[in-house]
Amino acid sequence: MTDIHIRTTGVAGRITLARPQALNALTYEMCLAIEAALDQWRADPGVAHIVIDAEGDRAFCAGGDIAEMYQTGTAGDFTYGRRFWADEYRLNAKIFNYPKPVVSFLQGFTMGGGVGIGCHGSHRIVGQSSKIAMPECGIGLIPDVGGSLMLALAPGRLGEYLGTTGARMAAADAIYAGFADHHIDEATWPDLIRALEGGAACDTLAEAATEPPTGALSSRQAQIDQHFGGEQLGDITNSLGHDEGSFAEDTLALMARNSPLSMACTVELIHRLRGPSLSIAKALGLEYRFTYRAMEHGDFLEGIRAAIIDKDRSPKWQYPDLSVPAASVSKMLMPLGENALVLEETPVNALKIGFVGLGNMGAPMAANLARAGYVVAGYDTVVKEVTGVQMANTAAAAAEGADVVLTMLPNGDILRTVAAEVLPAMASGALLLDCSTVDVDSARAVAAVAADNGQIFVDAPVSGGIGGAAAGTLTFMAGGSEAAFAKAQPLFEIMGQKAVHCGAAGAGQAAKICNNMILGATMIATCEAFALADKLGLDRARMFDVVSTSSGYSWSMNAYCPAPGVGPQSPADNGYQPGFAAELMLKDLRLSQQAAEAVGADTPMGAQAMELYRQFVEDEDGLGLDFSAMLPRFVKQGRPE
Repeated sequence: MTDIHIRTTGVAGRITLARPQALNALTYEMCLAIEAALDQWRADPGVAHIVIDAEGDRAFCAGGDIAEMYQTGTAGDFTYGRRFWADEYRLNAKIFNYPKPVVSFLQGFTMGGGVGIGCHGSHRIVGQSSKIAMPECGIGLIPDVGGSLMLALAPGRLGEYLGTTGARMAAADAIYAGFADHHIDEATWPDLIRALEGGAACDTLAEAATEPPTGALSSRQAQIDQHFGGEQLGDITNSLGHDEGSFAEDTLALMARNSPLSMACTVELIHRLRGPSLSIAKALGLEYRFTYRAMEHGDFLEGIRAAIIDKDRSPKWQYPDLSVPAASVSKMLMPLGENALVLEETPVNALKIGFVGLGNMGAPMAANLARAGYVVAGYDTVVKEVTGVQMANTAAAAAEGADVVLTMLPNGDILRTVAAEVLPAMASGALLLDCSTVDVDSARAVAAVAADNGQIFVDAPVSGGIGGAAAGTLTFMAGGSEAAFAKAQPLFEIMGQKAVHCGAAGAGQAAKICNNMILGATMIATCEAFALADKLGLDRARMFDVVSTSSGYSWSMNAYCPAPGVGPQSPADNGYQPGFAAELMLKDLRLSQQAAEAVGADTPMGAQAMELYRQFVEDEDGLGLDFSAMLPRFVKQGRPE
């Protein structure tokens, strides 16, 4: 193949990209050839390390060859692109996990697919001409090929900045951001490569490293963290828009060229990845959810048209006002079920799962597990059918022979009853994973019974509501042993965007009730503030613009605004139909006060929030409405005499 030279030289497996006239853009055939070589060299005792370089001075690899993706995609055939991405991502994972050192020499531009080839190895070398970037949002994609992993690991909020702007990094910045390891004078690269071929250890590369010219990113870190710390794209653009400085102006100019949908999904994807559960498989799997849908539902084809085909540089993006609905982001990042990315050649979903409690939350969670290829047996006292789930006649029958049994139940008493039924039917070493929101004492009691039976237990209440359950974007707050959490982790990654191991059994419930006590109190304060603004003659939208970028910032204001027509779309824009019902907030607040009383904690704000929601649900008209419907309540009632 003339586009790439693959050979063994001395003790080095050698790969040289050889398309300098096309900036060494990666073709599908090149991907497959690299993978085949790596597979061959993996067990070859004569190959000590892999060395990857490229011909020409302008680029190591400036991305993937996307012309054929455009041709097939515009014809309505999305199969080629999906196959290309799946195979390319498999290669990226192999480089990341390769058992031998992989050395890459990254001159000139390294972008897109080049990052996937050159920035996942063990020794990543940059020089005077190096410029690394992830500009995918400019063509309607997201930072992919595993680049999202490095963005999630970058200092502070640098990942969000680099991912949404596509800013280019010279050597010092690339090292600072985690995309490179050593700066070495490019004039010495040929001698270093010959030494590696001749048997020199890769450690000699560090000895040849020199200090690169000072970069720009470290000095801008504080500004980046200030503006890119929001939960959604709108938070970032709002913050930048209220700053009259040159950094904010320049950053908005970079973002103005890019697809708003892609940028919004990039922010969400990085947030889902950031944390202890980060892995290359998780990063690539989430990226593939987007790229699988990019041609059919995203801006990819329009981005290629404007940048490569017609070259008019005037793409007609979706959501040009930068107001990207949360539902559109969720749609692009929903689990793919049977179409999910598979990085191994053998099936990995061998676990048998039981699921008890298939209501508004449990049913979509179970369906997502079934779509991912797991065998799921389900039971519910009311629901008799869930897509992909094999229904059982009893809870014990659903648990029979299961490796993991999940429960999503109304309260602690029911959890104790169900646990007494299912634990005897479960094998020794099996996991009982409770996703209900219950009292801490019940969670710990069930954990003790499971331990006595030789089983393991995790309490993992969720945040994200019915929409998050359906979209696979829940957050899990987990309590249990390290081993139990590790066993639950693959399921968390299918059902949600994030799982946090909070500690021993009961810690998940503790985290949930603390979180929702804050949420209940801040939603009340947010609603009170809007009601006060109305009476003071302050426009709601202007108040939102001020508070959402000032010290009054909160999730209740910025992501779930209770005022209709203000901020991102929320239940307020749908007549307060519940995303999270007021009666469920009341339940959680009662649990918080029950726990506070048990341990002697003073929580006067939590107690007052509980009483207000009790009045709203039990004495007024709040039953069946979203918990943000407190706003019309305060507007209607006025101040008591």
